[in-house]
Amino acid sequence: MANNTYIGYHFKVSPLQPGVEILIAELGYAGFESFVETDEGVIAYIQKDEWNTDILSDIQILDSDEFEISYSFEDIEQVNWNEEWEKNFNPITVDDICTVRAPFHDKPNTLYDIVIEPKMSFGTGHHETTHMMIQYILKNDLKNKSVLDMGCGTGVLAILAEMKGAKPIDAVDYDNWCYLNSIENVERNNCKHITVIEGDASVLKNKTYDIIIANINRNILLNDMAVYASCLNKNGMLLLSGFYNTDIPVIQQECEKHMLKFQEKLERNQWVSLKFLN
Repeated sequence: MANNTYIGYHFKVSPLQPGVEILIAELGYAGFESFVETDEGVIAYIQKDEWNTDILSDIQILDSDEFEISYSFEDIEQVNWNEEWEKNFNPITVDDICTVRAPFHDKPNTLYDIVIEPKMSFGTGHHETTHMMIQYILKNDLKNKSVLDMGCGTGVLAILAEMKGAKPIDAVDYDNWCYLNSIENVERNNCKHITVIEGDASVLKNKTYDIIIANINRNILLNDMAVYASCLNKNGMLLLSGFYNTDIPVIQQECEKHMLKFQEKLERNQWVSLKFLN
C-alpha cells in the first residue's frame, strides 16, 4: 500500500464551516480515503486505481449556492503521510478528561491519554463524529463489556473502550491502511484486549457484543443495521454516528425495524450521534 500512487485534490472552501465538513463527508462516500484540513479548505486523497474522471460528479456541495468551492488536483507518488499529519495534527481534549494526541505532543494532565499516529486513517478525535463517540464512551459504563468498534479508523474508540475497562474488544475496518494503523496504535497504547480485524460486516458472523460502536456513514449503517442488531446481546447498546440531523428519521426507522429503542442524541456542528438499546 505504501508505494501506491495517489491523486490529491486541493479544495478552497468558503465559508470554511460547515463547508469543509460537508465536503469531506461527500468525498468519503465517493471513495476518497484521507483528508487534511487546511486554512483554505481541505486536501483529499484517493488511490489512482480508484479514481475516474467522474469522481466528483455526485458531490452535491460543489453545485450549492451556499458555498464557493474551487479545486485543483495532482498525482502524488509515495506521500510521506507522517509528515503531512505532523504538520496538521494538534492534540484535542474531550470533556476535560480524555486527550487524543500524537507521540510528539507533550503528555497531558487528563484521566485518559490516547497516543495515536493517525497517518491516513480517519479518527483523530478532531472530527465531530469521533468527538461525540468519545463522549458516549466516557459517560457510559464499559467495565467487562464486550465491544465492537466498527469502522475503527485509527482504533481510538477501541483504545478508549479498553481504558474504560471493556473486554474483549474487536476493532474492524475494511481499509488496509486503517487495519494496519489500528494495530500500531493498539500496541502503542499497550492494549491487551483488542483484536483488530480487516473486513466489513461479513466478518461479524456468529459474533456477539454488549456494545457496538459504528461511526461510518449513513448508507453503510443502513445496509448493515440488521447485522448489528443480530450481534447485539440482550440489553446491549448501539452507538451510531457519521451522519447529519436530517438523516435521523431514516436511521431511527431502520433501528426500530430491528427492535432497537432510541435513547439519546448528541449533536455537534450539524453532525449527530445516536444511542439505541435493545
